[in-house]
Amino acid sequence: MRADAMFAQLVQWRRRLHANPELSFQEVETARYVAQILKTIPGMRIEVGVGLPTAVVGTLSSGSGPTIAIRADMDALPILEENDHDFRSHNEGVMHACGHDAHITIGLGTASLLSTCFQNREIQGTVKFLFQPAEEKADENGSTGAPYMIQAGVLAEVDCVIALHMSPEDQLGEVRVHDGYSMANVDVFEATVHGTGSHGAYPHLGTDPIWMLGPVLQALHGIVARRVSPLEAAVISIGSIKSGTASNVIPSEVTLNGTIRSYHPDVRKVLHIEMERAFSIITNLGGEYELTITPEDPSLKNSPEVNLLIKDAINAVYPDFTVIDTPFGLGGEDFAHMTQVVPGAMFFLGCAVNDGKIRDLHTPLFDIDEKVLPVGVSILTEAVTRFLADQILPE
Repeated sequence: MRADAMFAQLVQWRRRLHANPELSFQEVETARYVAQILKTIPGMRIEVGVGLPTAVVGTLSSGSGPTIAIRADMDALPILEENDHDFRSHNEGVMHACGHDAHITIGLGTASLLSTCFQNREIQGTVKFLFQPAEEKADENGSTGAPYMIQAGVLAEVDCVIALHMSPEDQLGEVRVHDGYSMANVDVFEATVHGTGSHGAYPHLGTDPIWMLGPVLQALHGIVARRVSPLEAAVISIGSIKSGTASNVIPSEVTLNGTIRSYHPDVRKVLHIEMERAFSIITNLGGEYELTITPEDPSLKNSPEVNLLIKDAINAVYPDFTVIDTPFGLGGEDFAHMTQVVPGAMFFLGCAVNDGKIRDLHTPLFDIDEKVLPVGVSILTEAVTRFLADQILPE
């Protein structure tokens, strides 16, 4: 396969990116490096700053035919890397612990191969390569990178969009492809419980917000078990509870925050309603509360038609691969914003290292088997060429 001949180049790109990670909305050098490589690809038109200063869009086109987009996220995480290889992060406390370095690399490799296809007149149409900042973290407006790029028009006239993701839980040769809801709605909640506080020796002279929070916690943890069907995916997790300054002072307030996850929009609504009901217990105990629920990402809904394109591509280039049809979990993915606008799908590509160490996503020892790089390039290239050659438009 042509992608196999690129292996050394793909590894070089990936290791350069891995060693120089940048956090969400700060991908300045990453964007510069991506644009620099795109400039070497014949026929590539490059736009920088599309929706965000660090967003990069590359376009290959014959001028006629359908349009397909490939999305690759670029940001890293605030994690101190514990790997000891020579391309470990040079930016202390910042790490590509979610595989975005591999996503970028595969996007660049796919662009390189498809450029040759266009030059050889093997395909007709347009391919857009969306190198997206800020998938991992929302800004002060509650927005990640995908909505900004969508607002800037990157999906205008796009017929379908595809993305991939590393999956260290799966072996090389295993691919997760799932129709419909596959990753979670992501909501963040913040709450404050107000009492009056008092001296620790005289609790009866005031109202205690810590005591009032007790039954609320029980109610919150009971929502998923008793208010949501066991057949539906849902999670409410509390990440932080803060209160108090001294052992003999009952505080006047408690603050807490956490995450709400679900698949179906109707379940999402139920969770919001039931959370408000759980916190209303506070008023019956003599206190007051404020609850704010901030929606971040919608649930990732994969198009069956686009998934069929992906599965056909996998079968064509890797007929011995195992395709696993299960949801991807309750993690969030801002690619979901794109699949709300045009038909699209994300698939997860097995990349386990198998050295006895736990190398999960978002951990200090995350790593990939780099043989996955040409695999990703081959699958995406095949999917794009099939889409453009056959001009199959998903419904």
